Amino acid sequence: MTAIGSAPPASRFARLRQWARAIKRDVIALYLAARDPRVPWYAKALSAAVAAYALSPIDLIPDFIPVLGYLDDLIIVPLGILAAVRLIPPTLMAEHRAAAAEIAARPVSRTGAAVIIIVWIAAALLVALLLLR
Repeated sequence: MTAIGSAPPASRFARLRQWARAIKRDVIALYLAARDPRVPWYAKALSAAVAAYALSPIDLIPDFIPVLGYLDDLIIVPLGILAAVRLIPPTLMAEHRAAAAEIAARPVSRTGAAVIIIVWIAAALLVALLLLR
């Protein structure tokens, strides 16, 4: 069912998930590098800008614009990571990647997420009630 030379869909999905995890780890590593005094100032500046853009809910092209909204995230963030990583000494980047992997491996609080969702739902209901009056 797959074309010759192409990977099965499950394998492609696994590679895509691995790539997404690497991007997430590198964004955290760049945030850590931006705060490290051993990193050159120009690498700090680019690392901080890339981490801020990747973690910010505000995009250059809003996500509600079909195709282009997500395309900027798929192009700008990885290219920014690539540029920043090249400016940071490899030994420091390896150290920050290891620290970022530890941070990403920490357990996520489902209770905290549930509380935040409940607060947002309550706020939305309150706004709806105020608008209907």
